[in-house]
Amino acid sequence: MASSLLCSETQSRVSSVLNRDVKQYGKKYMFDCNEETCWNSDQGECQWVSLEFPNSVRVSELKVQFQGGFSAKTCRLEGCLKDKDFTVLSHFYPEDNNSLQSFPIQEASVVDKVKIMFENSADFFGRIIVYSLDVLGEKAS
Repeated sequence: MASSLLCSETQSRVSSVLNRDVKQYGKKYMFDCNEETCWNSDQGECQWVSLEFPNSVRVSELKVQFQGGFSAKTCRLEGCLKDKDFTVLSHFYPEDNNSLQSFPIQEASVVDKVKIMFENSADFFGRIIVYSLDVLGEKAS
């Protein structure tokens, strides 16, 4: 059964933070289970979040909650093994609302890293706001 692949040893990176204000809008707020906090990207094309897991994993589902008006219209999930190039695992198309959305990943590959590319922001300036992000799956044997 799929469970969250995120743990204290998962390393995360983001493309940008609004006004570089990591204390108020940093990446950690996507994973803190607090509906009052969020990661807020700065403006620009194609914002992203990357996650590096402590062990190889098989991703089966992605869950994300945007702020309506600041979601991505199209998204691309990429993955790779350590020291390899990213390849596309899946495309998904979120709705522009505040709901927690779930995206199943078909034929999940074994990866050490994933990168979620937020393309075509609903916001005119390209900003993305994420309140919650979770990656589900299982450890690869």
